[in-house]
This record gives sequence, C-alpha cells and structure tokens, in this order.
Amino acid sequence: MAAVPRWHYADLQTEELMNLKSPKLYIILAITFVVVFLMNYIGNGDAPDRLERALMTGFAGAVGLGIGLWIYSRGKNDDRFQNFD
Repeated sequence: MAAVPRWHYADLQTEELMNLKSPKLYIILAITFVVVFLMNYIGNGDAPDRLERALMTGFAGAVGLGIGLWIYSRGKNDDRFQNFD
C-alpha cells in the first residue's frame, strides 16, 4: 500500500495558491464559504431571512480571503524596505 502524503498548511505557497487555475485555491475558498455560511445559518435560527444573510456573508468571507491572499502574495516579494539604511 502506497503512503499517502500528508497535507500541511505550511506546504501552501502563496504563489501557487494565487494561480487562478489552482484547485487548492478553490478548495480553500469553498471551505471558507461553507464554514462562514454554516456559522451564520445555524446562528440565525429565528431570523426570517437567515438563508439570504448566510449566503451573502459566506460569499463575502470567501471574497475577502481571496483579496487578502492576493495582497499578501503581491507584497511578499517586495524588498523596498529591506535596504532602508
């Protein structure tokens, strides 16, 4: 039986995550959407518009994570401040 390689968050490089064709990016965004959606859907038990709120909040969380990863990967190789002195 072949050994299955273990996945660890430190193995993710932002360059390969920010490739729009990378399946890892879509998996992380989908997990973020599901977690935020379920937190809002379960937490708003008596609200009449809980589905709409949960969908909008989950989508906003996934978009926010995508923007944050883009900003992080853009500034990661910026060495303007390394040669300050």
